Amino acid sequence: MHEDISIRQLETADRDAFFALRLRGLKTHPAAFGQSYEEAVEIGPSQHDAMLSGGGAALGNFLLGAFCPTDGALLGTVGLRRDVGHKHRHKGHVLGMYVADKAAGRGVGRALLTELLERAGQIDGLRQIALNVTSANRSARALYESLGFRVYGTEPDALCIDGIFHDADLMVRFVKSRNE
Repeated sequence: MHEDISIRQLETADRDAFFALRLRGLKTHPAAFGQSYEEAVEIGPSQHDAMLSGGGAALGNFLLGAFCPTDGALLGTVGLRRDVGHKHRHKGHVLGMYVADKAAGRGVGRALLTELLERAGQIDGLRQIALNVTSANRSARALYESLGFRVYGTEPDALCIDGIFHDADLMVRFVKSRNE
């Protein structure tokens, strides 16, 4: 399936589809996100407007979407957010990685992350990409490891969902060598 999907940067016109897919992910896989479903609903879709405007893409702030070639449905999303402080601008963070259940296991997540990493490699001064993944999410961790991410630590009790604590693995991948 991944050869046929279309991956592109999300824009303001994609806001409703993006927010609907995000809410589905937050509801069905709460341990995969730092934000809760209730928080997202309360804040609303406008929380993503800056990223969807595309103004910060060249600097390392963007959202990507994977679209079905037959009906144009949004199947998955991933974002990159770059740190802004002078001492941290060399770092970016993967955020909101989600693939709809109907498209899971078909290479959509790999295609999204591959595109994110390719774009990240073109961003001036960006050297490393970090992410957090719930320690129990072995399939996501395996995908990240297959793309060069490595665990550098574990945050105990990183998330609390309905009174149950979940550890998170902290992962990093360098997009440029230390000498660049």
